[in-house]
Amino acid sequence: MYYSRKQEEPVEDVETSIWACTKDDCICWMRENLSFDEIPVCPICSSSMVKDSKMLPPIA
Repeated sequence: MYYSRKQEEPVEDVETSIWACTKDDCICWMRENLSFDEIPVCPICSSSMVKDSKMLPPIA
């Protein structure tokens, strides 16, 4: 039996505003539009976070 998979259109990344952790050994980041606090703290190490940008696929 043959099952065909539809090939999906590739999604292009867009520049997205994020919050990034300031601690060097922590890789945590979150999208700005999904954070609840005006200036969030890192949920992993509790350090401060700064605004940055990253190329990410858009959220529908």
